[in-house]
Amino acid sequence: MGGHVKAQALPPEVVSLDDHRTRALARLDPNAAAYLGSAAGDGHTADANRAAWDGLRLWPRVLQPLAGLHTQVELLGRRLAHPVLLAPLAYQRLFDDDGELASAIAAAAQGAGFALSTLSSVSLETVAAAVCGDAGRGPLWFQLYFQRDRGRTLDLVQRAEAAGYEALVFTVDAPVNGVRDGERRAGFRLPPGVIAANLPAAAGPASLAELLATAPGWADLDWLLGATRLPVLVKGVLHPADARAAVAAGAAGLIVSNHGGRTLDGAPATASALPAIVAAAGGAVPVLVDGGIRRGTDVLKALALGARAVLIGRPLVWGLASAGAMGVAHVIRLLRDELEAAMALCGLASLASLSRDLALSGHAVPQPPWRHQGN
Repeated sequence: MGGHVKAQALPPEVVSLDDHRTRALARLDPNAAAYLGSAAGDGHTADANRAAWDGLRLWPRVLQPLAGLHTQVELLGRRLAHPVLLAPLAYQRLFDDDGELASAIAAAAQGAGFALSTLSSVSLETVAAAVCGDAGRGPLWFQLYFQRDRGRTLDLVQRAEAAGYEALVFTVDAPVNGVRDGERRAGFRLPPGVIAANLPAAAGPASLAELLATAPGWADLDWLLGATRLPVLVKGVLHPADARAAVAAGAAGLIVSNHGGRTLDGAPATASALPAIVAAAGGAVPVLVDGGIRRGTDVLKALALGARAVLIGRPLVWGLASAGAMGVAHVIRLLRDELEAAMALCGLASLASLSRDLALSGHAVPQPPWRHQGN
């Protein structure tokens, strides 16, 4: 594996994602903590993301064959060791000196997919060079924010193709920043040495009018699909009509996301939106989901609702701030181990045998006809 990152140790009492969160917040300065923790508005959507997963109940089946249990899934023509990917998250050198390089190496070591943000604080070429030679790694994707002109956007796309990225993740839910009170109270700013390494030095922040005038539209998705040989996943889809339109345009996948509750407060929780997006996609493309995933049981619930895989954002930063690459790798491993345990306890030897009535909300109960999983 290429790349060099510093080694850090984890104390034995760190046994959950929440333990990483506690350790990370104790180590972060107020500026970085404000960026990580802020949600839009009053935080209703960020809170709802977590509450929606908690509101689902798993209905296990017993006395099922469990020999050979595995967590493998198929995604965009690749067989993955497990369905946990690292979501694109900007400026990771806020949280650890190695930043995105540490996260990518940790993902590769755990066979997890990794999506690098346009606003990465380490260049896309440096990250790709560090992991592309690892035969056991998961998929490497590049998350794309449209720039103010298509020439700069095309340059990012071509650089990603040349570096070895396997797909583009087109983020469509943030034409402007959400209103994040925590960042404003903290006076958040990027510290010296932390920059958007993939972009030229900005002449100055764009005005709201400029952002709105250059916000991407459906024509830009059509242009992007024609400008790249890579599959394009559309990230930030919550409305079924948008899901249908993206599939009709030629998107290779959909990611149900509300930006972790950081853009529009009052948007639905991703677990609540997921079933409708899966129905709208109609099996034509894979649907992924992020937002509030904190346990292996959450991963299993997401897959039972029809997601092909999940992405984690804040938890990867908790691991990164907690113990660098080792912390990120531990976060991924915890989720995979918890997923395996949940599968066994629900009577599942593979994710291919998932039934949609495994995860139900509130007081709902499975309805006939019931399927005997042992046959």
